[in-house]
Amino acid sequence: MEDLNKIREEINKIDSQMADLFSKRMDLAKQVAAYKKENSIPITDESREKLVIDNNLKLISNEEIKPYYVNYIKSVMNISKEYQYSLMNGLKIAYSGIEGSYAYIAAKQMYPGCEFVSSPNFISAYKNCEDGNCDRAVLPLENSFAGDIGEVMDLIFQRSLYINRIYDLEVEHSLLGLEDANISDIDTVISHPQALEQCSKFIIDHNYKTIEEVNTAFAAKRLKDLGGKNCAVIASKENAKLFGLKILNEKINNAESNKTRFAAFSRILTSYSSEMTSKKNFILVFTVKNVAGALAKCLDVIGVHGFNMRNLKSRPLKNLMWQYYFFCEIEGDLESDKAKQMMTALKPFCDMLKIAGNYII
Repeated sequence: MEDLNKIREEINKIDSQMADLFSKRMDLAKQVAAYKKENSIPITDESREKLVIDNNLKLISNEEIKPYYVNYIKSVMNISKEYQYSLMNGLKIAYSGIEGSYAYIAAKQMYPGCEFVSSPNFISAYKNCEDGNCDRAVLPLENSFAGDIGEVMDLIFQRSLYINRIYDLEVEHSLLGLEDANISDIDTVISHPQALEQCSKFIIDHNYKTIEEVNTAFAAKRLKDLGGKNCAVIASKENAKLFGLKILNEKINNAESNKTRFAAFSRILTSYSSEMTSKKNFILVFTVKNVAGALAKCLDVIGVHGFNMRNLKSRPLKNLMWQYYFFCEIEGDLESDKAKQMMTALKPFCDMLKIAGNYII
């Protein structure tokens, strides 16, 4: 067998060639977008996509990798369509907070080149998409250290949008102060409750008082506007540049690995081709009937139909004391016959059952 380093060198050469070809393909996609816009032609052309797949599949002789190639070419076409859409329409992405917030950073990485709309809180970002003012809303689902974002979970249960994309953002908190402040001056820190929790050891070790703010970037702006050498904020390093603050300490998270899962919400449930071989996942939210074993029977139905649960979470119902709804992420194809059979089998045990998302990893 060839030396691993030599194999990797060959992969690097191919990647370089593919990067060049990708750039050329996207340049042509830009020209296609201009033509479609001028002639009022829809971005999606399913017959053309099928033709591209069928023709290109003939170029692959290895039967073993053909399904992967189908997935690859579909991914390329999806990226091309997303680029064309942004050129023709300009996707508007709502996010919670202001420029510099972690939701803003996640939104930019998920949808580069789009228009970003600041919203003061989770519900307003959600409603911006729900009401049609924006095409997507990017909101945090959970943090690897501090857990679920309950308010967002409740929006998923109570309201109408669907999750169509999941993105893990590495979160690295820093301590930021005014330009003339030193770390020895600080006795109070301001940040979002989750950020304060994620940096609790650092806060306790320094005996800091804490003030909660609705967003880490709002906290940075507040410090810049109000001043105070004794105050600092916990936020991303990007906020230092945005608001003219000084980095007093970096990487102050309790855990070395600190990630936040962000979800992109839209008004339409995403649909994926049955040939796509990427890992498909979908999300169900449901309440169970108030009878013995109802939840266990639901979980059994999911397993019997061959689906693996990535996680199962419970949240209290706001209007019913000591009753709960469940949020379940499931690996598998939502549009398969097995999934349809599973949904039918679940209904007798559920008071409420709805599909909340469909995405690929």
